[in-house]
Amino acid sequence: MSKEILRPRKKIILPFDPVIQPWSPASENLSPVPGSLLTPDLFLKAFDHRFVWQAESLLHDWNDAKFIENQAYIDAAVLLPLVYVNGEIHVILTRRSSRLKKHAGQISFPGGRVEESDPSAQEAALRETEEEIGIPASSIEVVGQLPDLFTGTGFLMKPYVGWVDEGFSIRTDSNEVEEVFYVPLSFLMDPRNHRLHNAKLPDGTVRNYFSMPWNSYFIWGATASVIRNLYHRLRQAAI
Repeated sequence: MSKEILRPRKKIILPFDPVIQPWSPASENLSPVPGSLLTPDLFLKAFDHRFVWQAESLLHDWNDAKFIENQAYIDAAVLLPLVYVNGEIHVILTRRSSRLKKHAGQISFPGGRVEESDPSAQEAALRETEEEIGIPASSIEVVGQLPDLFTGTGFLMKPYVGWVDEGFSIRTDSNEVEEVFYVPLSFLMDPRNHRLHNAKLPDGTVRNYFSMPWNSYFIWGATASVIRNLYHRLRQAAI
């Protein structure tokens, strides 16, 4: 009788699921930006070139570490669009197409890589916004820029903040965007809705990231980091 040859089973590495990773509250010693203060005047103060604010050291350290590990990068730019809905400021977000090679199905701002034909990164963010969700640059007033973020997937992202004129219409590029939705700014500017994840990856490394789950949407990663930076900037301007 021949003996059965036992072969070692291949180790199955499951895809990283950011939703199920352990987390802790990210609101210690932090207060919400009161809804009554979330006005265009607060944004004017927060993005005035004379206003000095302090970004979160944790985010700064993460960003530096990612940049050092990945010297080569692709310039990218995104827009954090603000719009009034029923008298309240909302942020426009998108769910990326599941067919994309990078960041498929993730929640993000409209944006993409900076092309050689773009006069600037800001113009790239506006161009991508029109291409992805149909809002033209003529309907957007950019109020300022938040700190650059290295995504870890090879992109150095420049985030811009801008007001969208009322009366716009959404027209999505289905190759890029599956869905467009709106989140109240007051929800995002309350740190009690922020989570800090500490995830151990299959290779033994640890990944830290913020998330801000809202209804059925899981806002996390670079998008959440941009929102977290906006929170700190507005909170300090509101003091």
